[in-house]
Amino acid sequence: MKLANLSKASGFLAAGALLLAGCGATNTGEGEAPADDNGAAEGGGSAWDVCDPSEDSVDLSQLEPEGGEISIAVINGWDDTVTVGYLAKALLEEAGYTPVMEAHDAGPAFLGTSQGDIDVLTSTMMPVAHAEYIDQYGDDLEAQGCYYEHAVNTLAVNEDSPAQSIADLPEFAAEYGNRVVGIEPGAGLTQRVENEVIPGYGLEDYEFITSSTPAMLAELDSAVESGENIVVTLWHPHWAYDAWPVRDLEDPDAALGEGESLWLTSRTGFTEDDPYAAQLLKNILLDEEQFSSLQSLMMSEDHYGGEDPDAAVAEWLEENPDYADQLRAGTLA
Repeated sequence: MKLANLSKASGFLAAGALLLAGCGATNTGEGEAPADDNGAAEGGGSAWDVCDPSEDSVDLSQLEPEGGEISIAVINGWDDTVTVGYLAKALLEEAGYTPVMEAHDAGPAFLGTSQGDIDVLTSTMMPVAHAEYIDQYGDDLEAQGCYYEHAVNTLAVNEDSPAQSIADLPEFAAEYGNRVVGIEPGAGLTQRVENEVIPGYGLEDYEFITSSTPAMLAELDSAVESGENIVVTLWHPHWAYDAWPVRDLEDPDAALGEGESLWLTSRTGFTEDDPYAAQLLKNILLDEEQFSSLQSLMMSEDHYGGEDPDAAVAEWLEENPDYADQLRAGTLA
């Protein structure tokens, strides 16, 4: 499967894109009871409440790969899900599986996984961005471990623009053309901006534009090239911070949340059907440097520009020879 090129040179709106970007959170919910196999935590809460990679990681040599086909879904507009999705694909292929990549908007991805039509969904952002989907479908999903612990949703601006905080935006509305440029309408980040940020910071005079992540990046590129000020919805980790001179606005009221963790999620019964594949997913973990380097290699115009994620992962694994060994040994955490 081929990702549309997100690079400035090749354009941002190529058809058939698997474009993904993620945002995470610091861990919340410490003290929750452990989850059962269906993703529901005993005594309340959910299996996505506590991110603890060290507890979930296990040496894969204790298990035997089942092999066969595994469908892996990424979420349109989220680069992190492409990044981790193709990393999982490469690791599963090495173990003798045949991963099949799919791309969906968030709602259909969660629905399809909950109905068993999709085996693995590569990004669940908790405890905020995807909480609505977990509330709706969580009883029919399984948490397969968090792979990134420090994601955060943001509003970002070109670094030489006047606002320093989201609270400054009403004062500088004219400077930014009374516009906030967002991503997909169904994204958790979009819902958070609509429901919390705009009313919370008095941004009703701003037009909140939603369409797609590639369209947002195209507008960001155009504004930076022309020297215009712009406000966009962004998140960490994202390669845009390396590609353009942008900075985050402070969020003193934490309207975008305190931060989140990124999780792999599967259909109910996946762990029982294939303990090896499920444990391989649980062993995946990326720190900031690893995530940034892999995502930049995959998406940046200076490298693969979103054109060949398989080649990007292969090159990254070759440059990081210990990563796969440590993952199989369960020692990345």
